[in-house]
Amino acid sequence: MSRPLRADAERTVRTILEAAERVLSADPAATMEQIAEAAGVARTTVHRRFATRDALIDALTAWAVGRLADAVDAAPGRSTPPLVTLHQVTANVLAVKIGWGFAMTRAGRSSDPEVVRMQADIAAKCDDLFLQAREDGLMRDDVDLLWARRVYYALLYEASTARDAEDLGALASLVVDTLLRGIGAEPGRGR
Repeated sequence: MSRPLRADAERTVRTILEAAERVLSADPAATMEQIAEAAGVARTTVHRRFATRDALIDALTAWAVGRLADAVDAAPGRSTPPLVTLHQVTANVLAVKIGWGFAMTRAGRSSDPEVVRMQADIAAKCDDLFLQAREDGLMRDDVDLLWARRVYYALLYEASTARDAEDLGALASLVVDTLLRGIGAEPGRGR
């Protein structure tokens, strides 16, 4: 078991990871040297913390998925109406997905057991929220919750790549509205 990092070492790692996200988002082929420069540390400092570029990217992915898990956990719990929780968790998740876009694109391909565990935990919480939404009448009784989660994840991905959206609340509302009401016209409306 590894020892916890000292506070200054933890800050250095976070600085490196934040710089890696910025640099790799702009140039996925960026070198460790470019990341070190962006972090304001020596290349040896980066190599001391991360033996290889792949190790750095793996750590970046795990860090981002951890932020995603924190975002989901920060949403209100079961005592709050599911629509309120769904909107809040959507805004929280979009903030992480937009802020950690490079790392989030790698999260689904990670074989790191901790990343896989966190993603399974996030999916279970999403399923629970959707079950609560169905029980509250926000979703039809016949909705396949696995399919609903897959659609929701796809909407989150698409919304997170819409870089022109600056208002997370409005973007979250668009995702939730599209999920719950779709894009079809109401009967008697439209053409």
